[in-house]
Amino acid sequence: MSTATTHTLTVDAAKAGQRVDLFVGEALGLSRARMKRLFDEGQVRVNGRPAKKGLMVAEGQRIAVTVEETTREAVPDADFPLVILHEDASLLFVDKPAGRASHPLQPGETGTVANALVARYPECAQASQDPREGGLCHRLDVETSGVVAAARAREAWTAVRESFSQRAVDKRYIALVTGPLADEGEVEVPLRHHPRHPDRVEPAPHGAEDAREALSHFRVLGRSGDYSLVEVRILTGVLHQVRAHLAGIGAPLVGDALYGGREAPELGRFFLHARSLTVPHPVTKEPVRVESPLPQDLVAELGRHGLTFPEAGAGAIPPSP
Repeated sequence: MSTATTHTLTVDAAKAGQRVDLFVGEALGLSRARMKRLFDEGQVRVNGRPAKKGLMVAEGQRIAVTVEETTREAVPDADFPLVILHEDASLLFVDKPAGRASHPLQPGETGTVANALVARYPECAQASQDPREGGLCHRLDVETSGVVAAARAREAWTAVRESFSQRAVDKRYIALVTGPLADEGEVEVPLRHHPRHPDRVEPAPHGAEDAREALSHFRVLGRSGDYSLVEVRILTGVLHQVRAHLAGIGAPLVGDALYGGREAPELGRFFLHARSLTVPHPVTKEPVRVESPLPQDLVAELGRHGLTFPEAGAGAIPPSP
């Protein structure tokens, strides 16, 4: 949501002869970038007319500045069909559906997991450091389904975030890929944002300043032709890590056009599901493990290739020590 406030400023003798953009910026404490937008949008007026930023102000002039104030909080959205997998006094684990964003990017945006959380659990609005995240401790890509964790208080959020940074969290994904792939393996390739394509990541050149450490373990759960059903455990949390790492070893996700995956027209998204999440409880310190069932659209895609999802734990990567 956003509201517009108009500030009326009067130029005193000490400020006469100053450029109007500098005068307004100092008076309202606005950045140069914000000031540029205001002038570009005609929101700074002198004597009722839009002013140019190079104008010199005169004593006694009245300058009107209209500033749009945006709220970053996630707007409650009670229409989102929120599925809670686990709930206690400190934490919530949500089953995120594919096609839904984790949290809003624009002020007033709805339809995300964070919007649904703050509608049902208002305390989540103040739990995360960034209020638009609605208490979420991490996020998933829009097309990725599965379990995400949220906190109900700032102390719990901080504790879980520290567990993520200390690699004390066990995150497991289920992916369907094509291409030659060993029965199991490890991918330790630093990643960075692609300099020409900011919506994707790529292996970072040696010594790159923007490289982020990324480590993934994988194990094949089943095969059919050149299709492989894979469990991936990630020890780091880089954007698109599972997608980029598997594509980097020649086994991109089915349906993931961004990383060279084979088309899956009947599925309509890439095949990636956050199957389970284990975190130390922020109060008891005991591990809390929560699983998300494989969605029916992914089950159906497996069936089209003669594959089935194995029983829980069958062939899975052993728990971390």
